[in-house]
Amino acid sequence: MKWNLIPYEKQNGEKPVTVYLNSLDTKHRVKVLRNLQLLEEFGPTKEMREKIKPLGNGIFELRTQFSNNIFRILYFHLVDKNLILTNGFTKKTEKTPPREIKKAKDYRDDFLKRKGDQR
Repeated sequence: MKWNLIPYEKQNGEKPVTVYLNSLDTKHRVKVLRNLQLLEEFGPTKEMREKIKPLGNGIFELRTQFSNNIFRILYFHLVDKNLILTNGFTKKTEKTPPREIKKAKDYRDDFLKRKGDQR
């Protein structure tokens, strides 16, 4: 059974992860989408260990490396096999900016407030 990858949606209907993916050029988007397909297939299991990093407080990142760039999609686990994709960004260094982690946490808190905490 596959995992469900659900883009977080703001109250205004914007989906930050979709906006990020659409901002990438085609070859980068294809690489990131391939890793999202793998996450959908395997979930956060040992097969994905090298592509996933816990960032604390229930937030994780899916990393896709291409040349000198690292494309990152942040997400959290809701219930069962549901992963909520919050936001994405591109970074050339290993360290994840605290503002991106905070953004993911804020999106998670908003999601749980509006949808009900289903964890």
